[in-house]
Amino acid sequence: MAEYIAFTVNGTERTVAARPARFLLDILRDELHLTGAKRGCDNGTCGTCVVVLDGRAVKSCIIPVEKLDGTTVLTIEGLSDGKMLHPIQQALIEAGAVQCGFCIPGIAMELYALFETELDATEDRIRRALNRHLCRCTGYEAIWEGALLAQQQMKSKVEKRGGHK
Repeated sequence: MAEYIAFTVNGTERTVAARPARFLLDILRDELHLTGAKRGCDNGTCGTCVVVLDGRAVKSCIIPVEKLDGTTVLTIEGLSDGKMLHPIQQALIEAGAVQCGFCIPGIAMELYALFETELDATEDRIRRALNRHLCRCTGYEAIWEGALLAQQQMKSKVEKRGGHK
């Protein structure tokens, strides 16, 4: 028998049936039709399924649906503001990091979680975050450049508002 789980996805309250052996990625893709998080390895290795759960970047293919009750999830579909891309998305495009596009949503969400909590993250910290992701197209240099550009643009935006993160 299914238990019902209530959680927030991209700012909208959702209720789903939590059947055994289901994971957050299954719910996002199959029930909520949010397909930005990709199914890659199904064991938490590749990073294509990363979303932000309660402020932390997580691999949704290994998060059991039972753990979602009362949580808040942000996916790549909720990152932009309408047609206005988030600075991370824009920076990855500008740096030429988007080739096939399979890994980029997970990478963008990883960077979002990092920069929301550590906008002044060191280069080493950014590299460690990016090391949780596999990409078969770019050779990583463009992704690295996009990450640094995103950090710079986000810092500039905060400074223009006169605030600190």
